[in-house]
Amino acid sequence: MSPDAPIGVFDSGVGGLTVLKALVTQLPRERFVYLGDTARLPYGTKSPQTVVRYALQAAEALADYGLKCLVLACNTASAVGLAAVSERIRDVPVIGVIEPGAEAACLASRSGHIAVIATEGTVRGGAYQDAIVRRRSDARVSAVPAQLFVALAEEGLCRGPIAESVARHYLEPLFNARAGGSRPDTLVLGCTHFPMLAEVIRAAAGPDVSIVDSAETTARYVRQTLESRNFAARHGEGSLRLLATDAADRFARIGGRFLERPIRPHEVELVDL
Repeated sequence: MSPDAPIGVFDSGVGGLTVLKALVTQLPRERFVYLGDTARLPYGTKSPQTVVRYALQAAEALADYGLKCLVLACNTASAVGLAAVSERIRDVPVIGVIEPGAEAACLASRSGHIAVIATEGTVRGGAYQDAIVRRRSDARVSAVPAQLFVALAEEGLCRGPIAESVARHYLEPLFNARAGGSRPDTLVLGCTHFPMLAEVIRAAAGPDVSIVDSAETTARYVRQTLESRNFAARHGEGSLRLLATDAADRFARIGGRFLERPIRPHEVELVDL
């Protein structure tokens, strides 16, 4: 496998661009191909069988680019489809966002009481809860669905009174422990949209809470994996190719906020899975 081969990154839409942004920061010399399956989002409302089928189709489409690593930058796809994708794409590392986030949370927590906020589908599936308890048997996991954060991130309402009110709505019951109760000391942002709201989430959780950003932890894990296998690019300026299955204009408009740089619609290639 050539160190100059690209890294594939897949998500159901634009949320995985927070993972891509972290990857570019960690690995600025790499070539990236990002695929957002915007024609079929959201994945969280689909059956596990459908999510696995979609994830396999996306993985195979990205594999045609001659990848050296594939990142499932989608919590639902990571929770449901990672094993199937790893079985299908055997010749390169396949990395999801849940395991690195769970590992970081277990290391960060002093008390073992860890909170997870995610979409309803991710919370209901229990992937973070299982991954955390598997690593730390004494852990107590409080998982809360925070679906409104997704809409706020996509609308660009990441600060201000609306975002602050929603953050308090979700987090105050978790972090304002009643007498005799215990507060989590660590909070996992279990959806790729949620780093966009990190400022208001931090304010609502409190300054003493360790916040684990699954985008950052995944990017670090990818870098460590490539370096350990001597797959990391050694020279070059890096590049980015953006693919979507529908609505290039919307992908560019919303995705630019997630990637923190303008995306022009003509930069987004439409593909059919």
